[in-house]
Amino acid sequence: MQKITVLKGGDSPEREISLISGSAIAQGLIEAGFEVNELDPADFSSFAQIVAEMEKDPPSAVFLGLHGGSGENGQLQAALELAGFRHTGSGFAACALTMDKYVSKLMAAQEGVPVADWLLFRGDLIEDYNDPQDLQGIADKLGMPIMVKPNDSGSSVGISKVEELSDLKTAVKHALKFSDSALLERFIKGREFAVTVLDGEALPLVEIRPLDGWYDYENKYNKGRTEYLVPAPVEESSAQLMQTYAQRLWHVFGLKGYARVDFLYDGSQPWFLEVNTLPGMTPLSLTPMAAKSIGIDFPQLTKTIVNLALR
Repeated sequence: MQKITVLKGGDSPEREISLISGSAIAQGLIEAGFEVNELDPADFSSFAQIVAEMEKDPPSAVFLGLHGGSGENGQLQAALELAGFRHTGSGFAACALTMDKYVSKLMAAQEGVPVADWLLFRGDLIEDYNDPQDLQGIADKLGMPIMVKPNDSGSSVGISKVEELSDLKTAVKHALKFSDSALLERFIKGREFAVTVLDGEALPLVEIRPLDGWYDYENKYNKGRTEYLVPAPVEESSAQLMQTYAQRLWHVFGLKGYARVDFLYDGSQPWFLEVNTLPGMTPLSLTPMAAKSIGIDFPQLTKTIVNLALR
């Protein structure tokens, strides 16, 4: 029986979601016939200690159930690869590129994938905007409302929708609690879709419909707050275009195993939001929904992801 180590938890702002994902992954792997050992990186003081612990009884592969922080930005992936451990998902370079929303938008735009207008604020720049006319210049470029988000975080942590220009500095400072830089984006009014790519092939789209407001942290992780429609009820041509964009970005970023690419669709064209190299694997997560729609249940999905890592 093959042994799989599941890493879950960690110390990022997405820790609680990671614990849920990791537990679900472990149960899925057990049902798929694997022997499972669960570890929480927060219990270790360094990557070296995590590696040393796994070297006592080396697993066939490491299943990364982490979200955000060093578990998704490429640092842990690099440590595992240097130690010779196979792991699920993408390699360190792809994780580093996609975790940085500013860099990923630049790369997507270069490949012809539409992205919303944006500005990047380093930690100290917002303090220079004391003249109301300066803030008005931002509104003139991006329009109102403005979406403000940490540049390298996920799970909608630290994101604000700014309706009044007077609230912009507060929103940027809030985002900077979770990242060294904040991304300001033009608000795109439209429907939100997620495209899971499994081994380079795009799965059916999932449409995300919050019952109230937008897809923030509360609507994302509280049952009954959002509807999920799969296959998404959207024109076939639009669905195929988003799948094509997702597969193109899969190759552009050098993704491996599985990933999820998110879009907003304004009724005429899709707009790239972000890539998730470690998509959520909770009961409310989008990747398991997409897989289930083509007959892949959760244990099968975890087994497939492990087999891709072993390959």
